[in-house]
Amino acid sequence: MYLMKDITRDGDPVLRQEAKTVTFPLSEEDKQLAHDLMEYLIISQDEAENEKYKLRPGVGLAAPQVGVSEMMAAVLVPGPNDEILFKEVLINPRIVSHSVQDAALSEGEGCLSVDKDVQGYVPRHDRITLTYQNVDGEKKKVRLKNYPAIVCQHEIDHLHGILFYDHINKEKPFTLDPNAVVIE
Repeated sequence: MYLMKDITRDGDPVLRQEAKTVTFPLSEEDKQLAHDLMEYLIISQDEAENEKYKLRPGVGLAAPQVGVSEMMAAVLVPGPNDEILFKEVLINPRIVSHSVQDAALSEGEGCLSVDKDVQGYVPRHDRITLTYQNVDGEKKKVRLKNYPAIVCQHEIDHLHGILFYDHINKEKPFTLDPNAVVIE
């Protein structure tokens, strides 16, 4: 189980690789990987459990972050009042369309694989249409906006060897398009 394994840290070459497409039906290893990625997020978001296992809370975890270069990522975006905004294991995800309008998190982004605090806005698309397969191989298409869209773009970047800080303007880290949505 990946839960007890260390998360792959920035500097490991697997985080900069283009991940391989996952084939269906899923192998037993890939089924376990999908389960473990989501299980990590569930446990990391539970305060008592993340204390017990010394986990940083996460809303997304991509296979390369546990050393597996495959197109798979788990996303678990909590909302207000214990609501779940989006929960899915994304296999072979692709953004098929997106808004012109950008969005960024007011506090910037963090990453379980990046230990340092990197200041600055990470411009993303405010709305995306995403296609992917679930663990049963069913093709899915979903429209996401705001925070869930940002989380999915962050995880999909991992599958293409991109880290969040690659998007930050090096000269002016807190510069955004004037029409961008800043999400609190």
